[in-house]
Amino acid sequence: MRNNKAATSRQLAVTCLTDWARKKQPIASLMDTVIHGSGLKAGDRYLAVKMVQGVLRQMQYLDMIIARFSKFPVAKMKTLTVMALRVGVFQILFLDRVPDSAAVNETVNVLKLEKQPRWLLNFVNGVLRNIVRNKQDMPAPGADTRDNGSPLNHPEWLVQRWQKRFGPERARTICRENNKEPFLGLRVNTRDITTEELTALFRQEGYDVRSGKYASDSLILDTFSGPVSSLPGYEDGLFHVQDEAAQLVTTLMGPFAEGARYLDGCAGLGGKTCQLAELIPQNSELVAVEPNRRRIQLLKENLHRLHCDVVTMFQGPLGLFCSSGPGLFRGVLIDAPCSGTGVIRRHPDIRWNRLEVDLKTYRRQQAELLQQAALIVEPGGILVYATCSIEPEENMEVVESFLRDHGEFSVTDCCDYLPEKAAAVTVSGFFSPTPADGMDGFFGARLVRNA
Repeated sequence: MRNNKAATSRQLAVTCLTDWARKKQPIASLMDTVIHGSGLKAGDRYLAVKMVQGVLRQMQYLDMIIARFSKFPVAKMKTLTVMALRVGVFQILFLDRVPDSAAVNETVNVLKLEKQPRWLLNFVNGVLRNIVRNKQDMPAPGADTRDNGSPLNHPEWLVQRWQKRFGPERARTICRENNKEPFLGLRVNTRDITTEELTALFRQEGYDVRSGKYASDSLILDTFSGPVSSLPGYEDGLFHVQDEAAQLVTTLMGPFAEGARYLDGCAGLGGKTCQLAELIPQNSELVAVEPNRRRIQLLKENLHRLHCDVVTMFQGPLGLFCSSGPGLFRGVLIDAPCSGTGVIRRHPDIRWNRLEVDLKTYRRQQAELLQQAALIVEPGGILVYATCSIEPEENMEVVESFLRDHGEFSVTDCCDYLPEKAAAVTVSGFFSPTPADGMDGFFGARLVRNA
């Protein structure tokens, strides 16, 4: 099945999910290799991606349905079998445009091409056809178990900690939001076009677009499907993909001073770097640090597309950069590597790939990055610490520990640097939205070095 240019969407989806279950690699990298490198037409690749991500979002629910109609326990099935069944059931219950007969027959054909025994083909065929006959009586997905027996599609350890921290109802809301397909959030490149002009351009081309709820330069496409590069204005650098929460975190670096130096210490693909390039005065300096060679190449491409070529880039870890004698900076942004529990809706495999013990590993990395960044913040300068996690071990506990060791820094209230309607700020002054607030889960702390 691999490297077969005649492969179907279902084959690639089952292959990708089977590889993920065996290797526990990030699903995005597997989809790049298995699906996007397959040679299939764009529409077929999109269908394969939709099935892969849909299975990961609804996995417990799909297993519950399979168990109702299977004489074999799901836990005892081979990985290939259970992934094929999940893909088949997802099509039957979630993809209205796929005929039930096609969902059943194509799923069975996947196993046939994998040379599975006849009895197994008959078994899968029987389970799927039985589900089709009874689909009108299925419980709705993603509800609480006390409502209708449908699971939350998250590991129990994560549900329990969210219930303890946020309360049962808000925890259920977060889970339900994570189980939905994500909307596409854009940040308008306001140096080249206004938000109103880009909105008009999208609508002229037939796209249903709305303004963001919190960030003034954000646009939302709720039902967009396909490559972002196909959107009007992409090649001209008129926008960048970025959720409102990430946009708001970057504004915590303000106010931006004339002739000052700024640093994005964990640049990644450059969403916040590009935003900073737009926010700082033209006579200021911006440096971006990124250790990964592939990401820094994509960062260069994004900066070029968005006409932000004035950014200086450093490939290497932050510690190496700090030891190179870079001088002091007015503002330093540390968007630290984290568990990613705030962006599960966009990366549905995170919930299944993470373990609670992983939080300690991330915390050590985050604390080290903050320690390094503190060395290069000038007196009176700003250090913004951010993650896309909603776990306290990676967020406020990291900041509180840092402050105990660095009396020269103090917390400033994020409310003073955010739009009034962006009310997801804790009593300690930290920016801390969750998916229940209508944007990605995020954390931001604004620290100032005493003058």
